Amino acid sequence: MPTSQSSMYLSSRYADIVLKPGQSWLRRLSGQWSPVLLSPVLLTVVIASLAYTTPRSMAFSRLLPAAPALAAAMWPVLPTVLLGTVCFLLMVGLGIVFPDLGVWWTGAGIVAVTVAAAYGSHVRLQREQTLLQVRLVADAAQQVVLSPIPRCFKNVEIESLYLAAAAEARIGGDFYEVADTPYGVRLLIGDVRGKGLPAVGTAAAMVNSFREAAYDEPGLSGVARRLEASSTRHSAAFPPEDLMERFATALFVEISHEDRRISVLNCGHPPPLLLNQGRLRTLEPTAPSPLLNLADLIGDDYSVDTFAIAPGDQLLLYTDGVTEARGRDGEFFPLADWMRQQTADRPRDLLDGLHRDLLLYSNGGLDDDIAALAVRLEA
Repeated sequence: MPTSQSSMYLSSRYADIVLKPGQSWLRRLSGQWSPVLLSPVLLTVVIASLAYTTPRSMAFSRLLPAAPALAAAMWPVLPTVLLGTVCFLLMVGLGIVFPDLGVWWTGAGIVAVTVAAAYGSHVRLQREQTLLQVRLVADAAQQVVLSPIPRCFKNVEIESLYLAAAAEARIGGDFYEVADTPYGVRLLIGDVRGKGLPAVGTAAAMVNSFREAAYDEPGLSGVARRLEASSTRHSAAFPPEDLMERFATALFVEISHEDRRISVLNCGHPPPLLLNQGRLRTLEPTAPSPLLNLADLIGDDYSVDTFAIAPGDQLLLYTDGVTEARGRDGEFFPLADWMRQQTADRPRDLLDGLHRDLLLYSNGGLDDDIAALAVRLEA
């Protein structure tokens, strides 16, 4: 598990302890012990053993206050105090065995450090509880912006993948949506320039507009114009000098119910990849279409391309976070070469493999949000 994910998991676990104080902390952590969680206990045992077995001049016992200080970083308040009490009793026992050890000075240090550690643990747990509540709100926002996608629309199977660059954020400026309309199954994937709450707000405006326009507009060009209008209205709330920072790339795909053809409208987005029995095809646009929120500057001449698709073909839509993931050598992720080697039959397996290989390639350090849709046409 990557470091950011493991730390987030532990924070949630401890915050859960605070939210449910009636349950024993030992029982709440049952089955989750690790050398990291046990390190304060191990440190106490090591220091006490060295203090007992080494010459008194080395004074290893003076290190005992370090154990409750370490426990404050990962344990709740009560276990931290209990460990400090154990360290104090160990010091008293060592003082009985070695009368000239200076028990009371070290004992006073243990008491002072334990009190400070208990307070520090209390503050940490309060902050983690607040962070957990914020994450719950972020999860709710993600469900609004990126609603769960049904896995199958008649003969079209679709799966989604979303990874925020910052694990704490849970959601970013990448967006996607799917709608089963009278004109066919329509897909949207896009990327808002920038990050943070402004990007999330723009992404939400795009997705909400698509959910209405996809059912109303007979052509993809009309859908794109509706999103352009929605983006323009959303940007009107910001200062004029920031308008150039509010554009978004977008890719619209329509899979016809009547024949085995797909229509693609690309507004400056990375082109989709179509895999057919080991042969890979990049669906490049024949003419460029304007990015969303820039039509007033460069016009709204949208170009729609049509491609053939056969049962068993897999279509991959993705944002630039996939192709711009960097490896240890600084090279970008070779998505086209990776796609050619794939033998997964199901879209879910394809995206799971992409998720795994992206984390391995970048050593868990993704620099940008990632969104992807995998589509498979059934017979």
